[in-house]
Amino acid sequence: MIKQLLQESDSSNGKARLYAIENTVELSNLIPPTVSYESQGDTLVIGPTSIITSIAEQLASMKSITLLSTDGESSPQANLYFADSIEVSGFLGTFTVELKSNMQTLNLSEIAISRDCFDIVLDHSLNGCMSEEVPVPGYYPVGRGYPSLTEALEEIPTLMGTFDKPKYFRLNTDLCAHSSRGIKGCERCVDACPAGALSSEGNDKIGHKIQINPYLCQGVGTCATACPTEAIHYALPSPQDTQKFIERTLENYLKAGGEQATILICSSRHETYNVMALRALPDSVIPIVVEELPSVGMDTWFAALVNGAHQVLFAASQHMPKTIINVLSSEVAMAQLILENLGMPRESIDILYLETLREGMPELTTQSFELRKGDLPGNKRQRLFSALDELNNVCNVTESIQKMPSTAPFGQVHCETDKCTLCMGCVAVCPTKALYNDGHKPALEFIEQDCVQCGMCEKACPEKALSLTPRLNWDQSTRQASLVIHEDKAAECTRCGKAFAPQSLIDMLQGKLRGHSQFNDEAAINRIAMCEDCRVIDVFESMAEDPQQQLKY
Repeated sequence: MIKQLLQESDSSNGKARLYAIENTVELSNLIPPTVSYESQGDTLVIGPTSIITSIAEQLASMKSITLLSTDGESSPQANLYFADSIEVSGFLGTFTVELKSNMQTLNLSEIAISRDCFDIVLDHSLNGCMSEEVPVPGYYPVGRGYPSLTEALEEIPTLMGTFDKPKYFRLNTDLCAHSSRGIKGCERCVDACPAGALSSEGNDKIGHKIQINPYLCQGVGTCATACPTEAIHYALPSPQDTQKFIERTLENYLKAGGEQATILICSSRHETYNVMALRALPDSVIPIVVEELPSVGMDTWFAALVNGAHQVLFAASQHMPKTIINVLSSEVAMAQLILENLGMPRESIDILYLETLREGMPELTTQSFELRKGDLPGNKRQRLFSALDELNNVCNVTESIQKMPSTAPFGQVHCETDKCTLCMGCVAVCPTKALYNDGHKPALEFIEQDCVQCGMCEKACPEKALSLTPRLNWDQSTRQASLVIHEDKAAECTRCGKAFAPQSLIDMLQGKLRGHSQFNDEAAINRIAMCEDCRVIDVFESMAEDPQQQLKY
């Protein structure tokens, strides 16, 4: 439908747009990993008795229909049940429905159909029995208004058999800033998921890990947008492939004489609405169809601006789930703060709610320069900073150190040197190696560009010496430089003279352990100031001189 619409335009920008679409290799994928659902067609309908009994007549093709009344009204209809409270969990083919009635908890499917679970649930209760904003496969909360009852009744009869669904995301735990050594940090992806597919599993002893339930995941993409390290990234296609596609589409558009390009990121699920939007917008608007709007992040948006786009818009709807709107709005608001500091119009990156098109076409922004940087290499973070540095080269940044909101994944780590003992606990938990030690001297070093402000270093520090400052450093050289934020004199072994630890750490340990039952003589205290080899030698020499000392060890 979109290509057919683009062919109708005879303006110079319209012809350039069509040329770009036809001459840029389309995004495609190898067959991705999938998960399978199996459904026999056993269906549960929840809601007021009068409504669900009429619905049952329209689902006569299903293997079985069980009715669960929420108002207690009786009916001669078979398979009608009542309950004081209802709990529904699972997904297509695995729905467990627990009823609490007369102080008993019962599994409804065992009673109604002699199975452990139902395959499909049509829920006409007002607020729904499952709370996920994006319903799990097989669950239709029509009482909440979306999907509509008509849509549900059309789709449910098709859900009998075996169905495959792509695993939309890839998770690289090595890049994840969620947890390390029992310390929890970033939880942006969990907070951003409207489908309840992401969770933090584990405990402080064994550690915490992000888990993605592929059966619940609906491929919305908010987790990928929120993830600062690309530990979670979209796989249909990869974000880097999408970015290259946009860059090359813009290259072809400009090559064909197009001007003032606007990239309109559209969801493939709403083609009809995308066509309606394009009819109301100028011919300089180039549609980029992706699986979901949040599947591409800020790195891709700014990459478009440095490759000839004058604007990046999102074809969104005010009826999208609240979490999706919040995540997209938050990321766009952060991008707009960056644009303001560059002296560029905030509307250079913006959300276009399709409902507003009825009020008239929005005014699209223009800029006085064009950049054609080409493919931006590297990971998500490197691509973003490459784009920002390119814009900084042609714009007048008003603040070289820009304050950012607390949710921003950019910033500085500050060390109170009078507290820090250089124990390197922060280095051990840092997921991006923004904090590190080169192994040659007792020093804590920091690279600002790599810091995602996850907070794990702050939590891991036993002396509470570290604090975070969200900011964006526009000075490329200092942002990428390795800075020593604390350095100490090396303690030299009192036996062999080898440097082996920070002097402040040795002083702190001797001060805290003096008077302890295991360190009640001066020899034991002095041993702390020895390297690991000399410490062992000293212990054995002491035992050889006085065998009774073995009772202490």
